[in-house]
Amino acid sequence: MSTAYPTDGERLWASLMEMARIGATANGGSCRLALTDLDRDGRALLAGWARDAGCTMTTDAIGNLWIRRPGSDDTLPPVVMGSHLDTQPNGGRFDGVLGVLAGMEVLRALDDHGITTRHPLELVVWMNEEGARFSPPMMGSGVWSGAFDAEAVRATVGQDGARLGDELDRLGWNGDTPADHAQTPKAAYFELHIEQGPVLEDTGCPLGVVTGAQGQRWYELTLTGQSAHAGPTPMRLRRDALVGAARIVELVHRIGLEGGEDACSTVGILDVSPHSRNVIPGEVFLTADLRHPDDATLEALDRRLRDEAATIARDAGLELDLREFWHFPATPFDPTLVDRVRNSAEGLGIPAMDIVSGAGHDAVYVAKVCPTAMIFVPCEGGISHNEAENITPDDAARGAAVLYEAVRETAT
Repeated sequence: MSTAYPTDGERLWASLMEMARIGATANGGSCRLALTDLDRDGRALLAGWARDAGCTMTTDAIGNLWIRRPGSDDTLPPVVMGSHLDTQPNGGRFDGVLGVLAGMEVLRALDDHGITTRHPLELVVWMNEEGARFSPPMMGSGVWSGAFDAEAVRATVGQDGARLGDELDRLGWNGDTPADHAQTPKAAYFELHIEQGPVLEDTGCPLGVVTGAQGQRWYELTLTGQSAHAGPTPMRLRRDALVGAARIVELVHRIGLEGGEDACSTVGILDVSPHSRNVIPGEVFLTADLRHPDDATLEALDRRLRDEAATIARDAGLELDLREFWHFPATPFDPTLVDRVRNSAEGLGIPAMDIVSGAGHDAVYVAKVCPTAMIFVPCEGGISHNEAENITPDDAARGAAVLYEAVRETAT
């Protein structure tokens, strides 16, 4: 681990490992679902470190936590760092957490060097980035940026039957600060994250300068046929919903394969009813996820899915209900801040490459209303949303050092 960096890599790694003990899973991962007691405990640990660093804290009206270090001109809008502390049910130790704790390390390192920035600095922990318990994801940043209606988010019922607004009240995260970018403007936003894919590792590059994020479209599809006995019903007279669903699964896969190098497509959920071994399936629910960094191409993939899925359903004698569940367009990040990240890496002697994010992040919503940039570090095997997710201490140290330099220059 380099000792030439302005941040303390060993302190950052120790913080990551201490946070990982909250909600630790049997196979070395983390489970801190949004708005659970474990999510609260993770925030409490961070809050203790923030108090020790002399920072102040507020929680906004949708449960985002804001940690503030004053600047020499505290009337200026703050420069913000952040990510999330909630995880997937069997998540890793670094997804989101690295961005939060690297931000904490930046605040600590500035104290170490006796530096007061002109702009105040803020570290934000966004509420419910993962969308594992309450869907869709990125709710806290979505409300703050104006992408989601706050009352609709509060009314969301989770997979366990809990209402999100009730959980905010239970945890005391229903704060007085407005969750509204117009009322709480920011000068810039930086987010450090693990790549969650294999590109950096595959190319041997230790750092990614993120130029933007892919557009995404999520769909829910229901195919309805006719349940019937598996023995007496002739094949030619069947309306088998699972046969139609299987063809749509294959269609979604082909759309990704044939949509160009940057296209991705996934079916993640398949629910079959009535789920009996000797009954022809009468209804199938499935999800589809299409992604591409070019909006025009993503629109073309969308049209292909709709047109060909309708043909599949008609040919199989099925009814199809297809609805778009969630969509955000491809998002370019701020060129000035992207250059600042690139120059910071160069100044520290860290090789870096431009990269587009294939995953959704809070930065995507923030970028709609605030200049934004992201930094990626490689993760082992490109594995994320998995207990096996892993990075090295050097990965974390490099990312935090680049974050420090980019934030310091922006806030000076």
